Amino acid sequence: MIDEHSIREAALSSKAWPYEEARKLLTRYPDGKPGGEAILFETGYGPSGLPHIGTFNEVLRTTMVRRAFAELSDQPTRLIAFSDDMDGLRKVPDNVPNRDMLAEHLGKPLTQVPDPFGKFESFAHHNNAMLREFLDRFGFQYEFASSTDYYSSGRFDDALRAVLRQYDAIMGVMLPTLGEERRATYSPVLPISPTSGIVLQVPVEVLDPETGMVAFMDEGQRIEASILSGGAKLQWKVDWAMRWVALGVDYEMAGKDLIDSVTQSSKIARVLGARPPEGFNYEMFLDEHGQKISKSKGNGLSLEQWLTYGPEESLAFYAYREPKKAKQLHLGVIPRAIDEYWQFRGNYADQPVEQRLGNPVHHIHGGPPPAETLPVTFGLLLNLVGVMGEATREQVWGYLGNYVPDASPARYPALDALIGHAIAYVRDVAEKPARRAPQGIEVAALQRLDAELAALPVNAPAEDIQNIVYEIGKSGGFEQLRDWFRALYETLLGTSQGPRMGSFIALYGIANSRMLIAEALAR
Repeated sequence: MIDEHSIREAALSSKAWPYEEARKLLTRYPDGKPGGEAILFETGYGPSGLPHIGTFNEVLRTTMVRRAFAELSDQPTRLIAFSDDMDGLRKVPDNVPNRDMLAEHLGKPLTQVPDPFGKFESFAHHNNAMLREFLDRFGFQYEFASSTDYYSSGRFDDALRAVLRQYDAIMGVMLPTLGEERRATYSPVLPISPTSGIVLQVPVEVLDPETGMVAFMDEGQRIEASILSGGAKLQWKVDWAMRWVALGVDYEMAGKDLIDSVTQSSKIARVLGARPPEGFNYEMFLDEHGQKISKSKGNGLSLEQWLTYGPEESLAFYAYREPKKAKQLHLGVIPRAIDEYWQFRGNYADQPVEQRLGNPVHHIHGGPPPAETLPVTFGLLLNLVGVMGEATREQVWGYLGNYVPDASPARYPALDALIGHAIAYVRDVAEKPARRAPQGIEVAALQRLDAELAALPVNAPAEDIQNIVYEIGKSGGFEQLRDWFRALYETLLGTSQGPRMGSFIALYGIANSRMLIAEALAR
């Protein structure tokens, strides 16, 4: 057991990105946050479309930084998951029902747009609930915050008064970043129309910062109204800065597409007399075609899709790795993420503290991972299920008995869960096997493999079988050993890549494997 002092000492110099980020907060408050207040982490969510993995990913990565900070410092922390649900509905998402109904409410705050699914008070309430349900399922410790609630309750009123006092200075930050046409109508303040309920994009005249009174034109009439207590919201970059100031946010990361927003919002935060939060810009997830994932297009994986084909830890592992590198996010990445997660998990127990803190599983689990090991890889399970065709969980466990001593769901609950994922993945995602006939020297090599397998006991170790496969490849006239392995995958499994054949034959059973060889030779 490694003690907390050793962990803290190693964390102070660890190159794992959560520690590098957490050390920024030690620099920000060398003597702790004034008044002993909690270090405040924030993540933002725009509920204009259904939540996707990119949305969840930001909460996960922020949580990893928060955990890393807890290993570096005894200062208290909080995490707010903030929903920008007072934003106006700008366009109708492609992946929701009742799109014509939604189109009738364009421009209204998302909490005033009916739920197209007919389940919640509003579209925002529906999407907020989906996000919270998933975050709760993962066990995140967070406080959910609604933009509508914070504006309407008056929690932002003091900060809104500050925005009106510094109106000209904020305009000085924003106007140089806008085109000529946009500059003519731009206002940091977006009043809510008292007649249509739409979030208005109109010029605003500040009348009295202390009462929040402004003037604007709405459907040809001059309106004088207060922006306090829900009478208006702010433009995005100003809103973000105001929120940092009002809440005292110390850390918030953002996607690479928001670099300019971070720059301008940081300037506005300084105009309002506050220090912008620490953070970094992560790269975006891309779909299988290399396009940015969009909530409104619905071209990313849903949270439910990943969890159909892989466990939660594999998703966390994929999100942890190389956050500043663009990565494709589609169903095809799941198997590798599962196996790499278990590889790192298997290495953890024997690593010194410095290596443990750089191991992704330390950040996924917030410390040492559970002790359970995985006796077979997910890739091997996929090959087994693929060869079996229509497989049940019980049938797969039957084959595992050939390979794993005392194989049972009770002893290997994580493996049992992976069997379910493998069955679903082969059924829904994996390409159907297309086995080809062996050619040339492949025929004699398969005949020799069949003869060698026939001479082995039924419980021959995987390593002994692998040695036989290897020797046939070396002496069978193949130009390269990988040509032999590829021939085995293509003729027996119907895939271009595959597992260690010794492991597969031991798992599938020698008799069953010989049947595969016979079928291949008969083509």
